[in-house]
Amino acid sequence: MISPSFYHVAIYSLVSVILIGGLLLAAWWLGAKRTSVAKQMPYESGVAPSGSARLAWPVPFYLVAIFFIVFDVEAAFIFTWAAAWDLLGIDGLVQITVFIMILFAGLVWLWLKGGLDWGPSRERGTERG
Repeated sequence: MISPSFYHVAIYSLVSVILIGGLLLAAWWLGAKRTSVAKQMPYESGVAPSGSARLAWPVPFYLVAIFFIVFDVEAAFIFTWAAAWDLLGIDGLVQITVFIMILFAGLVWLWLKGGLDWGPSRERGTERG
Protein backbone atom coordinates (compact mmCIF):
# COMPACT_ATOMS: atom_id res chain seq x y z
CA MET A 1 0.00 0.00 0.00
CA ILE A 2 1.30 3.45 -0.92
CA SER A 3 1.50 5.92 1.95
CA PRO A 4 -0.47 9.18 1.74
CA SER A 5 2.72 11.25 1.95
CA PHE A 6 3.80 9.71 -1.37
CA TYR A 7 0.76 11.29 -3.01
CA HIS A 8 1.78 14.69 -1.66
CA VAL A 9 5.27 14.31 -3.11
CA ALA A 10 3.86 13.08 -6.44
CA ILE A 11 1.42 16.01 -6.68
CA TYR A 12 4.15 18.48 -5.73
CA SER A 13 6.48 17.01 -8.36
CA LEU A 14 3.78 17.08 -11.03
CA VAL A 15 2.87 20.70 -10.29
CA SER A 16 6.58 21.65 -10.33
CA VAL A 17 7.20 19.97 -13.69
CA ILE A 18 4.09 21.56 -15.21
CA LEU A 19 5.02 25.00 -13.86
CA ILE A 20 8.62 24.82 -15.05
CA GLY A 21 7.55 23.45 -18.42
CA GLY A 22 4.95 26.20 -18.79
CA LEU A 23 7.48 28.92 -17.95
CA LEU A 24 10.03 27.52 -20.39
CA LEU A 25 7.38 27.27 -23.10
CA ALA A 26 6.24 30.86 -22.42
CA ALA A 27 9.83 32.14 -22.57
CA TRP A 28 10.39 30.37 -25.89
CA TRP A 29 7.08 31.56 -27.36
CA LEU A 30 7.27 35.16 -26.12
CA GLY A 31 11.00 35.58 -26.61
CA ALA A 32 12.51 37.45 -29.53
CA LYS A 33 13.37 35.23 -32.48
CA ARG A 34 15.67 37.70 -34.26
CA THR A 35 19.41 37.87 -33.70
CA SER A 36 21.94 40.56 -34.50
CA VAL A 37 25.63 41.16 -34.12
CA ALA A 38 25.02 43.26 -31.00
CA LYS A 39 22.96 40.47 -29.39
CA GLN A 40 25.73 37.95 -30.00
CA MET A 41 28.35 40.05 -28.15
CA PRO A 42 28.99 39.24 -24.50
CA TYR A 43 27.57 41.76 -22.03
CA GLU A 44 30.20 43.36 -19.80
CA SER A 45 28.06 45.77 -17.78
CA GLY A 46 27.98 48.36 -20.54
CA VAL A 47 31.71 48.19 -21.27
CA ALA A 48 32.91 46.95 -24.64
CA PRO A 49 34.58 43.56 -24.04
CA SER A 50 38.28 43.26 -24.69
CA GLY A 51 40.19 40.05 -25.03
CA SER A 52 38.95 36.53 -24.47
CA ALA A 53 36.74 35.46 -21.60
CA ARG A 54 38.53 32.11 -21.53
CA LEU A 55 41.22 32.39 -18.90
CA ALA A 56 43.51 29.49 -18.20
CA TRP A 57 43.30 29.01 -14.44
CA PRO A 58 46.21 27.07 -13.00
CA VAL A 59 45.52 23.56 -11.76
CA PRO A 60 46.28 24.41 -8.10
CA PHE A 61 43.25 26.71 -8.13
CA TYR A 62 40.99 23.72 -8.77
CA LEU A 63 42.89 21.52 -6.31
CA VAL A 64 42.35 24.05 -3.55
CA ALA A 65 38.63 24.11 -4.36
CA ILE A 66 38.36 20.30 -4.28
CA PHE A 67 40.35 20.03 -1.05
CA PHE A 68 38.17 22.68 0.52
CA ILE A 69 35.02 20.76 -0.39
CA VAL A 70 36.41 17.47 0.93
CA PHE A 71 37.52 18.91 4.25
CA ASP A 72 34.41 21.05 4.57
CA VAL A 73 32.26 17.93 4.31
CA GLU A 74 34.55 16.24 6.81
CA ALA A 75 34.07 19.14 9.21
CA ALA A 76 30.28 18.93 8.79
CA PHE A 77 30.33 15.25 9.79
CA ILE A 78 32.62 15.91 12.75
CA PHE A 79 30.53 18.84 14.01
CA THR A 80 27.41 16.73 13.70
CA TRP A 81 29.06 13.98 15.71
CA ALA A 82 30.25 16.53 18.29
CA ALA A 83 26.72 17.85 18.75
CA ALA A 84 25.46 14.37 19.66
CA TRP A 85 28.55 12.77 21.19
CA ASP A 86 26.84 12.05 24.50
CA LEU A 87 24.04 10.13 22.73
CA LEU A 88 26.36 8.11 20.49
CA GLY A 89 28.58 6.70 23.22
CA ILE A 90 31.68 4.64 22.61
CA ASP A 91 30.35 3.30 19.28
CA GLY A 92 30.10 6.83 17.92
CA LEU A 93 33.59 7.63 19.17
CA VAL A 94 35.04 4.58 17.45
CA GLN A 95 33.22 5.37 14.20
CA ILE A 96 34.31 9.01 14.09
CA THR A 97 37.86 7.95 14.94
CA VAL A 98 37.90 5.50 12.01
CA PHE A 99 36.41 8.21 9.78
CA ILE A 100 39.13 10.71 10.77
CA MET A 101 41.86 8.08 10.34
CA ILE A 102 40.66 7.26 6.81
CA LEU A 103 40.61 10.94 5.88
CA PHE A 104 44.03 11.45 7.46
CA ALA A 105 45.39 8.50 5.46
CA GLY A 106 43.99 10.11 2.32
CA LEU A 107 45.68 13.39 3.21
CA VAL A 108 49.02 11.63 3.78
CA TRP A 109 48.64 9.80 0.44
CA LEU A 110 47.88 13.10 -1.27
CA TRP A 111 50.89 14.70 0.34
CA LEU A 112 53.20 11.83 -0.69
CA LYS A 113 51.90 11.94 -4.28
CA GLY A 114 52.78 15.65 -4.46
CA GLY A 115 49.22 16.94 -4.55
CA LEU A 116 50.07 19.65 -2.03
CA ASP A 117 53.22 20.85 -3.84
CA TRP A 118 51.96 23.87 -5.72
CA GLY A 119 54.77 26.38 -5.76
CA PRO A 120 58.28 26.23 -7.14
CA SER A 121 60.68 23.86 -5.42
CA ARG A 122 64.35 22.95 -5.71
CA GLU A 123 63.57 19.37 -6.75
CA ARG A 124 61.25 20.35 -9.60
CA GLY A 125 63.05 23.50 -10.71
CA THR A 126 61.32 26.86 -10.92
CA GLU A 127 58.26 25.70 -12.86
CA ARG A 128 54.86 25.77 -11.20
CA GLY A 129 52.97 22.52 -10.89
